This record gives sequence, C-alpha cells and structure tokens, in this order.
Amino acid sequence: MTGLKVLVIDDERPALDELTFLLRREPRVGEILACDSATEALRVLQDTEVDAVFLDIQMPGLTGLDLAQVLSRFKAPPPVVFVTAHEEHAVAAFELRAVDYVLKPVREERLAEAVRRVVEAGGPAPSGDVQIPVERGGVTRFVNRSAITHVEAQGDYARLHTAEGSHLVRTPLSSLAEQWAPAGFVRIHRSMLVALPHVEEVRTVDGRVSVVVGGQELAVSRRHARAVRSVLIQKDS
Repeated sequence: MTGLKVLVIDDERPALDELTFLLRREPRVGEILACDSATEALRVLQDTEVDAVFLDIQMPGLTGLDLAQVLSRFKAPPPVVFVTAHEEHAVAAFELRAVDYVLKPVREERLAEAVRRVVEAGGPAPSGDVQIPVERGGVTRFVNRSAITHVEAQGDYARLHTAEGSHLVRTPLSSLAEQWAPAGFVRIHRSMLVALPHVEEVRTVDGRVSVVVGGQELAVSRRHARAVRSVLIQKDS
C-alpha cells in the first residue's frame, strides 16, 4: 500500500515541526507537505492532491475553520483532521464533517488513531458504529456507541447513558469529547456530552437553553449555548 500524502498546516513553527515529526513516524503516512498558513495551503492544493489535511484552527488571517469550509466545496474534499489546543471548536468541526479532532499537546498514539480514521474515510463507508466495552459485576459487555444518548463526567470516569440504563467507564469526559466529536457528540456543559442524533428538542426559557434527550431535560451552559443551538439548527435544516 502506498503511504498517505498529507498536508500539515500550523502557523507556529514548533507545533508544525512536532506534528510533521510524529507523522513521519506513522507507517501509514508517506509524503508530508508542510505550510505555515491557510493561504499558502490553498496555493499548494491548487496544484497538488493530498489524501488528508491536518490543520490548526486559530491562525492569522484565514483560520483553520475557514480553510475547512473552502475544502468542503472541493469536488473531492480531502479528509480533515483538526489539531488544536482549543476544545471549544469541536462543534464547529463536527459541522464541517471533520474526520477527527485532536487536542494539543499531541500524543503519538492519539495521532495514530486519527490516521486510522483518515484511512477509513478514504475507503468504503464504515458501518458507523463502535462497540464500547463496559464492566458490571466482573462481566464485560459491549454497548453500541449509537445507543448512547449522553455522557456525564464523574471525576476521572464517565457515565454512559442509554435508554436501557447507564455504565461507568474509566475514561475522563475530556478524552471522550475529543475522540467522539466526529461521531456527533458535543459538549453542552463542562461535565456533559450529548449525542446529536438523540436530541429531541431544544428549549429556550428566559435566556436559558436546554436540550431534551431520551425524555430528560439537560441544561446547556451559557458558554456552549450559541454553538449548540447553531449545530442543532443546521442538523434539522
């Protein structure tokens, strides 16, 4: 198999060099092109086709989100992986159908997961579901991620809620927020994620926003209210 040809974009040279270095260690990656601005990246993409784009979000001039919006209009848009220090842009990344959303500082194993998703995005459409191992009474079961309505933080653990009950997993909410953003899980509060396909209603009362999931009303924090409303309105349009 020929290695992936990827384009890496970050306006901060140390971050650009680090990401390039880590991608060179990834056996599924072949050629790597590097740019320090979204404008330069567009010039490269006029003459060169790539298999994936790894880009920062907050950059001078054209931002990473702006560039992803432009790429979405290409006849054959390359898979996009956002690599950023800012968790709050995950909703916007989901709107743009990003393949993955990786938080800085980038861990090598996390980047390998992003490359795996790029490879899957370039192949046949996946079934779309992932099985999550959960333990109860010494027995390991598997829960389909598509059945999870919302996720609640409990210290260094997270509680996965489904229509049949809930399950505690030894994974912090921050990790799930990063890993599951491309699957439609968005943060509505510092301690809560919801799965967009399970949102039944969006309510606004006296300026306070909430969503209804599985018949349960969950409050949306003021910090996340605008982004949550925006992505839900687009989902229904």
